[in-house]
Amino acid sequence: MSKLILGISAFYHDAAAALVCDGVIVAAAQEERFSRKKHDPRFPVNAINYCLEEAFVDAGDLDAVIFYDNPLATFDRIVENALASGARGKSQFIEAAQQMLGDKVWVEDHVVRTIGTTGKEGRVLFSEHHMAHAASAFYPSPFEHAAILTIDGVGEWATTSLGSGEGKDIRLFSEINYPHSLGLLYSALTYFCGFKVNSGEYKLMGLAPYGEPRFYNAMREHLIDVRPDGSYRLDTAFFGYLDGMVMTNERFAKLFGGPPRLPEAAITRREMDLAASVQKLAEEVILNTARHLREITGEKNLVMAGGVALNCVANGKLVAAGIFDNVWVQPAAGDAGGSLGAALLANHVYFDMPRAERSPGRDTQQGGYLGPRYSSGEVLAFLRRHGYPHERHQDLARRVELVAKALAEGKIVGWLCGRMEFGPRSLGARSILGDPRSAATQATMNLKIKYRESFRPFAPSVLRERVSDYFELDCESPYMLLVAPLRQERRVAMSAAASGAAGDDMRLLINQVRSDVPAITHVDYSARIQTVDAQTHPEYHALIKAFEALTGCPMLVNTSFNVRGEPIVCTPEDAYRCFMRTEIDLLVLEDVVLWKHEQPPSDDQEDWRTTYELD
Repeated sequence: MSKLILGISAFYHDAAAALVCDGVIVAAAQEERFSRKKHDPRFPVNAINYCLEEAFVDAGDLDAVIFYDNPLATFDRIVENALASGARGKSQFIEAAQQMLGDKVWVEDHVVRTIGTTGKEGRVLFSEHHMAHAASAFYPSPFEHAAILTIDGVGEWATTSLGSGEGKDIRLFSEINYPHSLGLLYSALTYFCGFKVNSGEYKLMGLAPYGEPRFYNAMREHLIDVRPDGSYRLDTAFFGYLDGMVMTNERFAKLFGGPPRLPEAAITRREMDLAASVQKLAEEVILNTARHLREITGEKNLVMAGGVALNCVANGKLVAAGIFDNVWVQPAAGDAGGSLGAALLANHVYFDMPRAERSPGRDTQQGGYLGPRYSSGEVLAFLRRHGYPHERHQDLARRVELVAKALAEGKIVGWLCGRMEFGPRSLGARSILGDPRSAATQATMNLKIKYRESFRPFAPSVLRERVSDYFELDCESPYMLLVAPLRQERRVAMSAAASGAAGDDMRLLINQVRSDVPAITHVDYSARIQTVDAQTHPEYHALIKAFEALTGCPMLVNTSFNVRGEPIVCTPEDAYRCFMRTEIDLLVLEDVVLWKHEQPPSDDQEDWRTTYELD
């Protein structure tokens, strides 16, 4: 008998909904894409409605609704943490308790208010947080059996979990519990370096190659005790998250030479070196844990989820180390993916349904393209309603030839094509694209399109069959979750004078040409790679092939279609608004093309810099 299950994550960050039918992922999306509030934690009303509409079902058809977390177990942690903290933790406890008692323990009420029912079961099911992560990693993976590793800030109690999966069965057999958390350690350094927690961790990762790990020994000596099997304990005396509203305390600041960097202040050598140090430490823990997991399970396959699994630098080093033969990371590895994991868990464990069929060697994540798509008719209706000049090119070959020519001429392209991605990465459905051969592309995109920090690198989307021609990588990376070095023959030696004189001034390093594809080459000659094949996204593959035919280069610069602080665009309206607010030259909405110079002056009076909270 067919089973239709709705999974929900909410109330912490990155609220989302996912719909699964007989183990097949029908739809999944984050609430932020609809609400336009980045990392929106609120109950995902819009995402739920989208999932039901995508499947053409009513809420009454649902066999079950499942939440990705156990709120009572989380509340237990909050109470025990408050008792251990005493009077120092009063403010933190009041805020956390109000949130828990105001929202999290009333999940069923939110469901009923949103869709009018809790499904045929008549109640909401609850998963454990790390079990939802584990399910999101194992069930969509290409593997019949695998070791499982989940690492994040904290679930109910668990912060790191080890397990294994076989068929439709998952077993978690070891965990590290709060307050000891690799994710919270990384977030503490994110906060201390002036970036936003639960948002800016990827900035810290991108900053790390500019620094030297000179604080690594101090971190090992004072902050964390790392064991050979990857287990660890934190010295909580240095952290503020147990009894306060910030991640670090005065003792932490004294250890690292002064108070935290203020947001938007100049980045100094200290921040670069702190980033390098904690990144080295995170990689050490992850690789040690993976070795231990391989040893105790004997598995040749590894699957990963949890927010720390989005650390693509560590993932790349894990793959390169060859500890496991195959590694698969859930592309929505953070809390958003918990909605999907919970739905799959209910399908395979609660209802005892088999896993979905999959082609040999391929996952069932559908390239991550699980969100809404918009027909040409919808796009044209929007453009005609507002009188925006446009051209329609229904022939794919003609359309991609036109766009590839614009890219080869140095134009920046906004690209909305197909179903929206699920997870934090744009994968060629909601992307801003550029020419990787141009040294000017990175600066143009960072400063005139994205309006973000100049040190942040961009990712290449490269044809799967050509990836090893440019990078030291011989496997797929369809979800942009692996960082790998450029091949030696592609590199250009950096100026010794500029490198030596850089000091705290990253601009001297950022503007150096480091390879024959400088726009995607980071300061350490690495790149965060997305491999593209014709089966997963034929239109995007055709565009890169057309660009290759013109230039000989089989890749494009690919960054998310948004400005700083804005969620990735969802609708054609979102895309057009971002197009007009930036210096994007050409906008592609499915088979419709718009040139910036032909558009009427924007009547948008909104200042997005105040609308969106900077991340």
